[in-house]
Amino acid sequence: MPEAPTDGWRTYDEFAAGIATYRLPNADLSGRDVTITLDDGEVLELAFKDAEHVVCNGVEDPYDAVAVRDDVFFVNLPLTSVDGEALTVVYSTTSHRALAVRSVIGAEDVVPRVSQSFQSGVTDGGPPTGVAPGPSRDLIGKRNLYRYSPDHLYEHVYVSSERYAWQCLEGVQRGHGDMDLSTVWKFADGLYLFCFREFRIAVASVWLHDLGYALRTTGVFLGLTGDGRSEHSRAGGHVYPLGSVAYPDAQPV
Repeated sequence: MPEAPTDGWRTYDEFAAGIATYRLPNADLSGRDVTITLDDGEVLELAFKDAEHVVCNGVEDPYDAVAVRDDVFFVNLPLTSVDGEALTVVYSTTSHRALAVRSVIGAEDVVPRVSQSFQSGVTDGGPPTGVAPGPSRDLIGKRNLYRYSPDHLYEHVYVSSERYAWQCLEGVQRGHGDMDLSTVWKFADGLYLFCFREFRIAVASVWLHDLGYALRTTGVFLGLTGDGRSEHSRAGGHVYPLGSVAYPDAQPV
């Protein structure tokens, strides 16, 4: 079982406490059914039983959902049927586009400890329109602040298609920062899936940034607590753009 860091570095459960204070309210999807067909042929049949439980392909798990926009839903399944895994889906009821992220806590000798895989797809609501979700370089060079609570303020700098830098300006991690693995997909105009996987502690996250008019972000974490337990956490808050730079010659990866 991993021990808590002894160098002042905070564990996942310490920094995540209260990080959902400014999250958008939950959406109740009771009675709705959504079928998502992913690009690799996998089908996710989601039947929402009530405000907290969903049956996915015949297996019941908890869920939480947020209406990021009137027609776009961020749905996370913090799986209890499988330990150390989470399934996050984003789908639109108008474009009928969707994407899915699987987050999995791996073996102790794997770095980063939490891995993620990504798939785009379509829903059964009608014919898909617009561009399919996929990897994006749109955030490279951008610098934003993220306020999750009165005690959580972070800065992100998107360095390349594979890395981002962060530092904590307010909160238990104040003064700490790092450069970690990240993935950005564009879902729709102004809507970006942003995911990171940390090296120093076993944690990964899935966020949907609305960088249009709303300037809000909705997210979830999966990681190991200081005493080695797998834990799911909700998160969310406000986005404050600070500016951006354009690389003049050699482009980042």
